[in-house]
Amino acid sequence: MVEGNGCCKLAGPGYGTPLEAMSGPREALIYVTCVYTGTGREKPDFLATVDVDPNSPTYSKVIHRLPVPYIGDELHHSGWNACSSCHGDPLADRRFLILPSLVSGRIYVVDTKTNPKAPSLHKVVQPDDIVKKTSLAYPHTSHCLASGDVMVSCLGDKDGNAKGNGFLLLDSQFNVKGRWEKPGNSPSFGYDFWYQPRHKTMISSSWGAPAAFTKGFNLQHVADGLYGRHLFVYSWPDGELKQTMDLGNTGLVPLEIRFLHDPSKDTGYVGCALSSNMVRFFKTQDGSWNHEVAISVQPLKVQNWILPEMPGLITDFLISLDDRFLYFVNWLHGDVRQYNIEDPKNPVLAGQLWVGGLVQKGSPIVAVTEDGQTWQSNVPEIQERSLRGGPQMIQLSLDGKRLYVTNSLFSTWDRQFYPELMEKGSHMLQIDVDTEKGGLKINPNFFVDFGAEPDGPSLAHEMRYPGGDCTSDIWI
Repeated sequence: MVEGNGCCKLAGPGYGTPLEAMSGPREALIYVTCVYTGTGREKPDFLATVDVDPNSPTYSKVIHRLPVPYIGDELHHSGWNACSSCHGDPLADRRFLILPSLVSGRIYVVDTKTNPKAPSLHKVVQPDDIVKKTSLAYPHTSHCLASGDVMVSCLGDKDGNAKGNGFLLLDSQFNVKGRWEKPGNSPSFGYDFWYQPRHKTMISSSWGAPAAFTKGFNLQHVADGLYGRHLFVYSWPDGELKQTMDLGNTGLVPLEIRFLHDPSKDTGYVGCALSSNMVRFFKTQDGSWNHEVAISVQPLKVQNWILPEMPGLITDFLISLDDRFLYFVNWLHGDVRQYNIEDPKNPVLAGQLWVGGLVQKGSPIVAVTEDGQTWQSNVPEIQERSLRGGPQMIQLSLDGKRLYVTNSLFSTWDRQFYPELMEKGSHMLQIDVDTEKGGLKINPNFFVDFGAEPDGPSLAHEMRYPGGDCTSDIWI
């Protein structure tokens, strides 16, 4: 057995199974995409390296910053050039972190293997090259493929029209290869995607038209049809759009999508932000796919807000590697939830923790119960610091015992809903997880304040472990 990149290798990168991954080494570093775009500070976005080793003298500190060479990118999600889908390939090497820029359309390739504590820029894929060869723009989610290619969902064309979206392929040298889906098989909206090789299926979700969401959230844009409510089912790996699932009003703005990690399972979930429902999708006896609401977060009746009711706004979720627990965040309400999903049809709430939100004590916004009483959530301070914004991105340790949380969604939306983030920046938390009985508890020893950055307060978004996080890996 050879050690490399923090993963025990038998043949290629990653792990042979999700349960094997749970026994991997504890994380010591974590990479965080940090944004200056949209904050009014003319600085390039950067990739922060955070020390998460409790035995290290620099624990809970940013130990390195890799600024990108351009201004105005809006680094967002990230992925690896190789993961557990390449586990059978001894020539594959998970060494490059792929950083799509949602606004500019650039894609950065970062070398994390040469010096994991101080990653370096390897290559820049320019938007002009992507547009010229594919007509795609607004890149979002990236996944490695068993072929060695990297696939990136793109949310529109260069003018911000959703109808121009689709899936970009980069080859193993990160050259633009073309589009993945067959001609005429592009979805009407784009966002996240997850492929399931054993069921020869890929399913993607739908945020909205970039021309709409880049300007901030406007409820009228939903009525105008500028936001999605569909899941798109493709044949894998050939890229034929086989089915479109209309989630209706219970599935408005479906964002993050995940199959269960067990590659034999034919079920998964999608978090529908505006409806604040977790929708389960599943394969039927005739080979088609169907869906049902598995968890519903009720809107809060509120006073002193822009609307009389406030949705939870589920923006991110993930599933533990043993498929026992599902975690999601309500960015506006401010809570993190843990559900037992051993029965995928009937999730059971196992833990809930308030770590921010618009209705926390001290806010002018109050929630109103059915009997007319008002209340606000109790949000603790950490190291004498008040928690800002709402929980947004989450990352789980391999063993499932530590959940990391950041609080920036998208700079324009941050400014709209949590303007204090523009002045004070983001932060990163660690939540300790009870994986036996269920339960969530803030770790008081961990707090990364991105409001104290040398170039001014920044917005912290997605997190990845060096060598791969595996919670987003896909097994063949």
